[in-house]
Amino acid sequence: MAFYEEIKANNRMTFVLFVAFFLLILLLGVVSSYLLEIAYGVDGYVIVILFAIFAIVYMVVAYYNSDKIVTAISFAKPADPKKFKQLHNIVEEMAIASGLPKPKVYVINDTAINAFATGRNPEHSVVCVTTGCIQRLTRPELTAVVAHEMSHIQNSDIKVMTMAATLVGLAVLLSDFMLRFFFRGMIFGRGRGGRSRGGSSDKGGGGITIVLIIVAIALAILTPIIAQIIKMAISRKREYLADASAVQMTRYPGGLASALSKIKNDSEPLEAANKATAHLYIANPLKGQKLWMKSMFATHPPIDDRIAKLNAM
Repeated sequence: MAFYEEIKANNRMTFVLFVAFFLLILLLGVVSSYLLEIAYGVDGYVIVILFAIFAIVYMVVAYYNSDKIVTAISFAKPADPKKFKQLHNIVEEMAIASGLPKPKVYVINDTAINAFATGRNPEHSVVCVTTGCIQRLTRPELTAVVAHEMSHIQNSDIKVMTMAATLVGLAVLLSDFMLRFFFRGMIFGRGRGGRSRGGSSDKGGGGITIVLIIVAIALAILTPIIAQIIKMAISRKREYLADASAVQMTRYPGGLASALSKIKNDSEPLEAANKATAHLYIANPLKGQKLWMKSMFATHPPIDDRIAKLNAM
Protein backbone atom coordinates (compact mmCIF):
# COMPACT_ATOMS: atom_id res chain seq x y z
CA MET A 1 0.00 0.00 0.00
CA ALA A 2 1.21 3.50 -0.84
CA PHE A 3 0.72 5.01 2.63
CA TYR A 4 0.86 8.69 1.70
CA GLU A 5 -1.30 8.15 -1.39
CA GLU A 6 -3.97 6.69 0.90
CA ILE A 7 -3.84 9.83 3.06
CA LYS A 8 -3.99 12.15 0.03
CA ALA A 9 -6.92 10.26 -1.50
CA ASN A 10 -8.91 10.44 1.75
CA ASN A 11 -8.18 14.14 2.18
CA ARG A 12 -9.27 14.88 -1.40
CA MET A 13 -12.52 12.99 -0.96
CA THR A 14 -13.23 14.75 2.35
CA PHE A 15 -12.72 18.13 0.66
CA VAL A 16 -15.12 17.18 -2.15
CA LEU A 17 -17.73 16.02 0.36
CA PHE A 18 -17.48 19.25 2.34
CA VAL A 19 -17.92 21.32 -0.83
CA ALA A 20 -21.05 19.27 -1.54
CA PHE A 21 -22.16 19.89 2.05
CA PHE A 22 -21.89 23.68 1.78
CA LEU A 23 -23.55 23.75 -1.64
CA LEU A 24 -26.43 21.76 -0.17
CA ILE A 25 -26.83 24.20 2.72
CA LEU A 26 -26.65 27.13 0.25
CA LEU A 27 -29.34 25.55 -1.95
CA LEU A 28 -31.57 24.99 1.06
CA GLY A 29 -31.13 28.66 2.01
CA VAL A 30 -32.23 29.80 -1.44
CA VAL A 31 -35.22 27.42 -1.39
CA SER A 32 -36.16 28.68 2.08
CA SER A 33 -36.16 32.30 0.98
CA TYR A 34 -38.39 31.43 -2.00
CA LEU A 35 -40.99 29.52 0.03
CA LEU A 36 -41.12 32.07 2.83
CA GLU A 37 -41.61 34.86 0.30
CA ILE A 38 -44.57 32.97 -1.19
CA ALA A 39 -46.07 32.19 2.23
CA TYR A 40 -45.70 35.63 3.80
CA GLY A 41 -45.37 38.02 0.89
CA VAL A 42 -42.18 39.48 2.38
CA ASP A 43 -38.57 39.23 1.34
CA GLY A 44 -37.62 35.69 2.33
CA TYR A 45 -33.95 36.60 2.46
CA VAL A 46 -34.59 38.73 5.57
CA ILE A 47 -35.93 35.69 7.43
CA VAL A 48 -33.08 33.53 6.18
CA ILE A 49 -30.53 36.12 7.35
CA LEU A 50 -32.11 36.10 10.81
CA PHE A 51 -31.91 32.31 10.84
CA ALA A 52 -28.29 32.51 9.65
CA ILE A 53 -27.42 34.66 12.68
CA PHE A 54 -28.99 32.04 14.94
CA ALA A 55 -27.16 29.29 13.02
CA ILE A 56 -23.80 31.00 13.52
CA VAL A 57 -24.38 31.26 17.26
CA TYR A 58 -25.48 27.63 17.32
CA MET A 59 -22.37 26.49 15.43
CA VAL A 60 -19.98 28.52 17.62
CA VAL A 61 -21.49 27.14 20.83
CA ALA A 62 -21.43 23.56 19.48
CA TYR A 63 -17.86 23.93 18.23
CA TYR A 64 -16.35 25.37 21.38
CA ASN A 65 -18.16 22.98 23.71
CA SER A 66 -18.00 19.80 21.62
CA ASP A 67 -15.79 17.91 24.10
CA LYS A 68 -18.06 18.72 27.05
CA ILE A 69 -21.23 17.88 25.11
CA VAL A 70 -19.96 14.54 23.77
CA THR A 71 -18.47 13.29 27.06
CA ALA A 72 -21.64 14.28 28.93
CA ILE A 73 -24.07 12.46 26.62
CA SER A 74 -21.71 9.45 26.48
CA PHE A 75 -21.62 9.19 30.30
CA ALA A 76 -17.82 9.37 30.13
CA LYS A 77 -15.85 10.17 33.27
CA PRO A 78 -12.24 11.39 33.71
CA ALA A 79 -9.91 8.40 34.05
CA ASP A 80 -8.33 8.29 37.48
CA PRO A 81 -4.51 8.41 36.95
CA LYS A 82 -3.91 5.77 39.64
CA LYS A 83 -6.71 3.37 38.76
CA PHE A 84 -6.04 3.63 35.02
CA LYS A 85 -2.28 4.09 35.14
CA GLN A 86 -1.53 1.92 32.10
CA LEU A 87 -4.09 3.81 29.99
CA HIS A 88 -2.56 7.15 30.96
CA ASN A 89 0.91 5.80 30.15
CA ILE A 90 -0.22 4.64 26.71
CA VAL A 91 -1.93 7.94 25.92
CA GLU A 92 1.21 9.81 26.98
CA GLU A 93 3.39 7.55 24.79
CA MET A 94 1.18 8.13 21.76
CA ALA A 95 1.08 11.85 22.46
CA ILE A 96 4.90 11.89 22.34
CA ALA A 97 4.92 9.74 19.19
CA SER A 98 2.46 12.08 17.45
CA GLY A 99 4.07 15.30 18.73
CA LEU A 100 0.78 16.39 20.31
CA PRO A 101 -0.03 17.57 23.82
CA LYS A 102 -1.50 14.83 25.97
CA PRO A 103 -5.31 14.95 25.65
CA LYS A 104 -7.69 14.53 28.55
CA VAL A 105 -8.29 10.85 29.25
CA TYR A 106 -11.83 9.60 29.86
CA VAL A 107 -13.41 6.18 30.35
CA ILE A 108 -16.91 4.80 29.82
CA ASN A 109 -17.91 2.08 32.25
CA ASP A 110 -19.06 -0.50 29.72
CA THR A 111 -17.74 -3.95 28.81
CA ALA A 112 -18.17 -3.33 25.06
CA ILE A 113 -14.88 -2.68 23.23
CA ASN A 114 -14.81 0.81 21.74
CA ALA A 115 -13.20 4.26 21.92
CA PHE A 116 -13.53 7.78 20.54
CA ALA A 117 -11.77 11.14 20.37
CA THR A 118 -13.41 14.54 20.41
CA GLY A 119 -12.66 18.23 20.91
CA ARG A 120 -12.02 21.25 18.72
CA ASN A 121 -8.21 21.07 18.54
CA PRO A 122 -5.23 19.22 20.09
CA GLU A 123 -5.14 21.60 23.05
CA HIS A 124 -8.80 20.90 23.88
CA SER A 125 -9.06 17.24 22.96
CA VAL A 126 -10.31 14.11 24.69
CA VAL A 127 -9.49 10.44 24.19
CA CYS A 128 -12.06 8.11 25.69
CA VAL A 129 -12.06 4.31 25.88
CA THR A 130 -14.49 1.85 27.41
CA THR A 131 -13.51 -0.27 30.36
CA GLY A 132 -14.03 -3.19 27.96
CA CYS A 133 -11.02 -1.94 25.96
CA ILE A 134 -8.88 -1.91 29.07
CA GLN A 135 -10.00 -5.32 30.29
CA ARG A 136 -10.21 -7.27 27.02
CA LEU A 137 -7.41 -5.91 24.83
CA THR A 138 -3.72 -6.67 25.13
CA ARG A 139 -1.35 -3.76 25.62
CA PRO A 140 -0.30 -3.65 21.92
CA GLU A 141 -3.98 -3.73 20.91
CA LEU A 142 -4.95 -0.99 23.37
CA THR A 143 -1.96 1.06 22.20
CA ALA A 144 -3.15 0.70 18.60
CA VAL A 145 -6.69 1.81 19.53
CA VAL A 146 -5.32 4.85 21.38
CA ALA A 147 -3.05 5.60 18.40
CA HIS A 148 -6.08 5.48 16.11
CA GLU A 149 -7.86 8.04 18.29
CA MET A 150 -4.71 10.18 18.55
CA SER A 151 -4.57 10.08 14.75
CA HIS A 152 -8.04 11.60 14.63
CA ILE A 153 -6.66 14.48 16.70
CA GLN A 154 -3.45 14.74 14.67
CA ASN A 155 -5.32 14.75 11.33
CA SER A 156 -7.87 17.32 12.56
CA ASP A 157 -10.60 14.70 12.18
CA ILE A 158 -12.16 15.78 15.47
CA LYS A 159 -12.59 19.25 13.99
CA VAL A 160 -13.83 17.86 10.66
CA MET A 161 -16.41 15.61 12.28
CA THR A 162 -17.53 18.31 14.71
CA MET A 163 -18.12 20.60 11.72
CA ALA A 164 -19.90 17.83 9.81
CA ALA A 165 -22.21 17.02 12.72
CA THR A 166 -22.90 20.72 13.24
CA LEU A 167 -23.74 21.19 9.55
CA VAL A 168 -26.15 18.26 9.66
CA GLY A 169 -27.80 19.84 12.69
CA LEU A 170 -27.99 23.13 10.83
CA ALA A 171 -29.58 21.47 7.78
CA VAL A 172 -32.19 19.79 9.99
CA LEU A 173 -32.96 23.05 11.83
CA LEU A 174 -33.18 25.12 8.65
CA SER A 175 -35.39 22.55 6.91
CA ASP A 176 -37.73 22.21 9.90
CA PHE A 177 -37.87 25.98 10.40
CA MET A 178 -38.66 26.66 6.76
CA LEU A 179 -41.35 23.97 6.40
CA ARG A 180 -43.11 24.94 9.62
CA PHE A 181 -43.23 28.63 8.74
CA PHE A 182 -44.21 28.01 5.13
CA PHE A 183 -47.22 25.82 5.97
CA ARG A 184 -48.20 28.09 8.82
CA GLY A 185 -48.18 31.08 6.47
CA MET A 186 -50.26 29.26 3.84
CA ILE A 187 -52.80 27.88 6.37
CA PHE A 188 -53.41 31.23 8.03
CA GLY A 189 -53.88 32.98 4.72
CA ARG A 190 -50.70 34.98 4.59
CA GLY A 191 -49.71 33.49 1.22
CA ARG A 192 -49.55 35.48 -1.98
CA GLY A 193 -52.60 33.81 -3.54
CA GLY A 194 -50.72 31.58 -5.97
CA ARG A 195 -48.79 34.39 -7.66
CA SER A 196 -45.43 33.60 -9.14
CA ARG A 197 -42.31 35.14 -7.67
CA GLY A 198 -42.37 37.75 -10.36
CA GLY A 199 -45.93 38.67 -9.47
CA SER A 200 -47.76 37.12 -12.45
CA SER A 201 -51.26 35.80 -11.68
CA ASP A 202 -51.98 34.10 -15.01
CA LYS A 203 -52.53 30.35 -15.23
CA GLY A 204 -49.06 29.70 -16.62
CA GLY A 205 -47.37 31.66 -13.88
CA GLY A 206 -49.54 30.00 -11.22
CA GLY A 207 -48.77 26.55 -12.59
CA ILE A 208 -45.04 27.22 -12.59
CA THR A 209 -45.27 28.49 -9.02
CA ILE A 210 -47.04 25.32 -7.87
CA VAL A 211 -44.36 23.15 -9.51
CA LEU A 212 -41.60 25.23 -7.91
CA ILE A 213 -43.29 24.96 -4.51
CA ILE A 214 -43.48 21.16 -4.81
CA VAL A 215 -39.82 20.96 -5.86
CA ALA A 216 -38.76 23.31 -3.05
CA ILE A 217 -40.68 21.33 -0.41
CA ALA A 218 -39.17 18.08 -1.70
CA LEU A 219 -35.68 19.59 -1.45
CA ALA A 220 -36.38 20.82 2.07
CA ILE A 221 -37.48 17.33 3.12
CA LEU A 222 -34.60 15.53 1.40
CA THR A 223 -31.80 17.93 2.40
CA PRO A 224 -31.38 16.62 5.99
CA ILE A 225 -31.26 13.05 4.65
CA ILE A 226 -28.66 13.96 2.02
CA ALA A 227 -26.66 15.90 4.63
CA GLN A 228 -26.66 12.83 6.88
CA ILE A 229 -25.41 10.65 4.02
CA ILE A 230 -22.58 13.12 3.32
CA LYS A 231 -21.63 13.18 7.02
CA MET A 232 -21.47 9.40 7.09
CA ALA A 233 -19.34 9.36 3.94
CA ILE A 234 -16.89 11.82 5.54
CA SER A 235 -16.77 9.67 8.67
CA ARG A 236 -15.96 6.52 6.68
CA LYS A 237 -13.09 8.24 4.85
CA ARG A 238 -11.62 9.60 8.08
CA GLU A 239 -11.62 6.11 9.62
CA TYR A 240 -9.42 4.77 6.83
CA LEU A 241 -7.10 7.74 7.27
CA ALA A 242 -6.89 7.26 11.06
CA ASP A 243 -6.08 3.57 10.61
CA ALA A 244 -3.19 4.43 8.29
CA SER A 245 -1.91 7.19 10.59
CA ALA A 246 -2.11 4.91 13.63
CA VAL A 247 0.15 2.39 11.88
CA GLN A 248 2.61 5.18 11.09
CA MET A 249 2.58 6.05 14.79
CA THR A 250 2.96 2.53 16.22
CA ARG A 251 4.84 0.86 13.32
CA TYR A 252 2.74 -2.22 14.01
CA PRO A 253 -0.29 -2.87 11.73
CA GLY A 254 -0.98 -6.16 13.51
CA GLY A 255 -1.95 -4.43 16.75
CA LEU A 256 -4.81 -2.47 15.23
CA ALA A 257 -5.87 -5.36 12.97
CA SER A 258 -6.10 -7.62 16.03
CA ALA A 259 -8.04 -5.02 18.02
CA LEU A 260 -10.51 -4.50 15.14
CA SER A 261 -10.95 -8.26 14.89
CA LYS A 262 -11.92 -8.43 18.56
CA ILE A 263 -14.30 -5.49 18.08
CA LYS A 264 -15.86 -7.23 15.10
CA ASN A 265 -16.48 -10.39 17.15
CA ASP A 266 -17.86 -8.39 20.09
CA SER A 267 -21.66 -8.52 19.71
CA GLU A 268 -22.32 -6.33 22.73
CA PRO A 269 -23.73 -2.87 21.89
CA LEU A 270 -22.37 0.17 23.71
CA GLU A 271 -25.25 1.41 25.86
CA ALA A 272 -23.93 4.98 26.12
CA ALA A 273 -23.74 5.46 22.34
CA ASN A 274 -26.48 6.92 20.15
CA LYS A 275 -26.98 7.93 16.53
CA ALA A 276 -25.63 11.43 17.22
CA THR A 277 -22.27 10.18 18.50
CA ALA A 278 -21.88 6.82 16.70
CA HIS A 279 -19.64 8.30 13.98
CA LEU A 280 -17.03 9.32 16.58
CA TYR A 281 -16.18 5.80 17.71
CA ILE A 282 -13.43 3.56 16.29
CA ALA A 283 -16.15 1.13 15.15
CA ASN A 284 -19.93 1.28 14.98
CA PRO A 285 -21.12 1.01 18.61
CA LEU A 286 -24.76 0.36 17.66
CA LYS A 287 -24.49 -3.37 17.09
CA GLY A 288 -27.29 -5.37 15.53
CA GLN A 289 -29.01 -2.44 13.77
CA LYS A 290 -30.35 -3.15 10.30
CA LEU A 291 -30.12 0.01 8.24
CA TRP A 292 -31.98 0.76 5.05
CA MET A 293 -29.37 1.33 2.32
CA LYS A 294 -26.74 0.23 4.84
CA SER A 295 -23.69 1.19 2.78
CA MET A 296 -24.85 4.82 2.48
CA PHE A 297 -25.93 5.32 6.08
CA ALA A 298 -23.11 3.35 7.72
CA THR A 299 -20.99 5.43 10.10
CA HIS A 300 -17.89 3.29 9.47
CA PRO A 301 -16.35 1.34 6.58
CA PRO A 302 -16.61 -2.47 6.83
CA ILE A 303 -14.23 -3.79 9.49
CA ASP A 304 -13.13 -6.60 7.17
CA ASP A 305 -11.99 -3.99 4.62
CA ARG A 306 -10.07 -2.10 7.29
CA ILE A 307 -8.38 -5.28 8.54
CA ALA A 308 -7.46 -6.24 4.97
CA LYS A 309 -5.85 -2.83 4.39
CA LEU A 310 -3.90 -3.14 7.64
CA ASN A 311 -2.71 -6.65 6.81
CA ALA A 312 -1.54 -5.38 3.42
CA MET A 313 0.77 -2.80 5.02
